[in-house]
Amino acid sequence: MKRARDDKRTRVVYLAASWCLSYPSGELRERIPLMRAALAEFPGAGAPFEPVLAALEKTPLADLQPRYVQEFDLSRRHALHLSYWTDGDTRRRGDVLAEFKQTYRQHDVLVDTHGELPDYLPMVLEFAATVDLTAGRELLIRFRPSLELLRLALVDAALPHAGAVAAVCDTLPGESPADRTAVMNLAGYGPPTETVGLEPSNPRLLPLRGV
Repeated sequence: MKRARDDKRTRVVYLAASWCLSYPSGELRERIPLMRAALAEFPGAGAPFEPVLAALEKTPLADLQPRYVQEFDLSRRHALHLSYWTDGDTRRRGDVLAEFKQTYRQHDVLVDTHGELPDYLPMVLEFAATVDLTAGRELLIRFRPSLELLRLALVDAALPHAGAVAAVCDTLPGESPADRTAVMNLAGYGPPTETVGLEPSNPRLLPLRGV
């Protein structure tokens, strides 16, 4: 019983984080009451999300949207692509992206990426929340250093999205590293020196039909 409730809480956290880290739109703003209600079912789950939910609720879309593009699409400091942090724009990264696609396909899911890469964090979180929690969580654990580096970068920039990423990290084994050096030591790699182009998107997970 407890395991089932814990899994439900994790799914709610992942889906809320997926939405909060996505490009802000009118549809996203309409989901704010739903997110608050779902998170409220679990004591303490909603607190990390409140800064970003409040920002989404109170800030005009005309201000939110260009700010999102500037911070997440144009700034490599807040890249939402998990393998960017580990592999940059390298040949090796192509193999990693293929592994993400294979994971989705193994679960009879076709990802309609709208031009996005399959390691896009909101997409991975949506997959974990709505398709296969175990497989999705394994991807998040594998790329835990990427999540932690993103979390620290968001904290440094005082962006409200930091709480959503921290909430995801809190669902994974062990405590979050205190600083970037600790993350790098844990991961055993340095920062990528090559960059990739990031574009805003609205990914969806669709059932496979003859693919």
